[in-house]
Amino acid sequence: MRILAAIFVLAVLVLLFDLVRRQKLKEKYAILWMTLGVATLVLAVFPRILYWLSALVGVQIPSNLLFAMTLALLVGVSVHLSWELSRSEGRTRRLAEEVAILRTQTELMDRSNTERDRR
Repeated sequence: MRILAAIFVLAVLVLLFDLVRRQKLKEKYAILWMTLGVATLVLAVFPRILYWLSALVGVQIPSNLLFAMTLALLVGVSVHLSWELSRSEGRTRRLAEEVAILRTQTELMDRSNTERDRR
């Protein structure tokens, strides 16, 4: 089972590298997923680390610690993506406002030039 988990994690890491190479995934997001992948690979190869961590934290069943860490990570990723989305929406709104202002200015200039040409 550990070998299967390690092969799966390595496949995901190769996929991440390929996505970054083809510029389908930004580096700042890839770093998070690659860090998670390496940590998962380490736990797959050395499962005793999870037992040691669970004893250190005081969790009786190591899989519960793994689920808790995964849940915390997913909440963190969700908050980060919500923050990025909010920033992007703000930028899009400002850009749309600037385009509307420029369009209005261009239309006013066109009208002014048309009226001047008629004279």
